[in-house]
Amino acid sequence: MGKIPALAGVFSYLSFLTIGGGMAAFPEMKVQIVEVHRWLSETQLVHVYSVGQMSPGPNMMMVAEIGELVAGILGATIAALAFFVPTGILTFGVGRLWKKLEHWPWRDSIQKGLGPVAIGLAVAGLLSFGKSAVTGWLTSIVAIAVFFLVARTRINPALLILAGAIVGVVGLRS
Repeated sequence: MGKIPALAGVFSYLSFLTIGGGMAAFPEMKVQIVEVHRWLSETQLVHVYSVGQMSPGPNMMMVAEIGELVAGILGATIAALAFFVPTGILTFGVGRLWKKLEHWPWRDSIQKGLGPVAIGLAVAGLLSFGKSAVTGWLTSIVAIAVFFLVARTRINPALLILAGAIVGVVGLRS
């Protein structure tokens, strides 16, 4: 199968797994991109995903970068369209239906049931990402420090990103 149709298939499939955000799709993204298609190494995927999370705008625009690495500009375009268009259409349709079902007795129950699913998928993605990104004692310390600083202070996250880059340059050079 050619790279362009494969990119379209993989990213349209992944788009439907993002309930709870892009992190929810990370475990399957890793399987498809690293293990099945071997488009990127695990390290490359973590790098692209990390940069995508730090970049302004929709953080899942990083799918375009993966597409570009696999098949150039056309690959970037196809990956982005395949990832955003199917769920965009689905969201539009469900939003319209949801409005019509405003007084439906099960509507509130469905919403309450989907919240924990979104959390579970996001946490599973976080754990999968963590296994790939936290690779030693220094990265463990950085991850724990950032978690506690964000949870307990009002520190600007941009400072933590800068600090992480400095730690990478000084302590994680290969």
